[in-house]
Amino acid sequence: MAEVLVYVDHVDGAVRKPTLELLTLARRIGEPVAVHLGPGAEAAAAVLAEHGAVRVLAADAPEFADYLVAPKVDALQAAYDAVAPAAVLVPSSAEGKEIAARLAVRVGSGIITDAVDVEAGDEGPVATQSVFAAAFTTRSRVTKGTPVITVKPNSAPVEAAPAAGTVEQLTVTVADGSKGTKVVSRTPRESSGRPELTEAAIVVSGGRGVGGAENFPIVEGLADSLGAAVGASRAAVDAGWYPHTNQVGQTGKSVSPQLYIAAGISGAIQHRAGMQTSKTIVAINKDAEAPIFELVDYGVVGDLFEVVPQLTEEVKSRKG
Repeated sequence: MAEVLVYVDHVDGAVRKPTLELLTLARRIGEPVAVHLGPGAEAAAAVLAEHGAVRVLAADAPEFADYLVAPKVDALQAAYDAVAPAAVLVPSSAEGKEIAARLAVRVGSGIITDAVDVEAGDEGPVATQSVFAAAFTTRSRVTKGTPVITVKPNSAPVEAAPAAGTVEQLTVTVADGSKGTKVVSRTPRESSGRPELTEAAIVVSGGRGVGGAENFPIVEGLADSLGAAVGASRAAVDAGWYPHTNQVGQTGKSVSPQLYIAAGISGAIQHRAGMQTSKTIVAINKDAEAPIFELVDYGVVGDLFEVVPQLTEEVKSRKG
């Protein structure tokens, strides 16, 4: 069976959930070969093997941290040359999409970004995308070269499928041209204790209806009761009520959780583009004519300042 490269997204060997989802998809079209760059490969290998990686190609070099993405592209290209894969799967993060695009250009292949599903086809892997603010679903395949596909988080289940997961060292030569942009400093982001927005299974977002930064703790309270991430509409972040890093929408982050709760969000097309592929959508808005109600699975017409605290208490009571 042909092998499929899976780029591993991790933090010092702690594998992120989107990578485990990619392994599930990779098994549909071949045998997954994980590419782990940076420290922690031995620790990561056990998790990767548990989820179907037949091999783990590992490389660590200071250039991966000292420069922007180009050295990682050098490494992924080395893995590509060594394996001759049937496809390359990469998480659809900002960095992942840049790495995938650069690799596709280097090897002369087509690329599909932000896929929500991947399956085997008679003429190669077929990717499903949700496009035009999720108004249409398309099925596409790459017609030139080896398909390079980035996949949105929460697009596939995480399924255990134990495999060998043998760790093999990957020889990587970082080109001088890949050292054009050096990282000179880093500032750790303060941890909120909540899940990463783009990876969370549940997202609770607040919009203009929240009324101000001082009211966002109401949204945070519901999110914390559900173990969810907190999002915000563009109107809320532009007003300075919540950080831009939490913006959900076409000019913010795209999310696709199992459950999306929109509180005080009207549902402008800009926002819908970033969350419309969520599995279940719940909206709370006092305006019964708000566009958000056109796409929800469940809608509550009411004052969020009354509804959200009651919902939070109900969730807490059921957990207790």
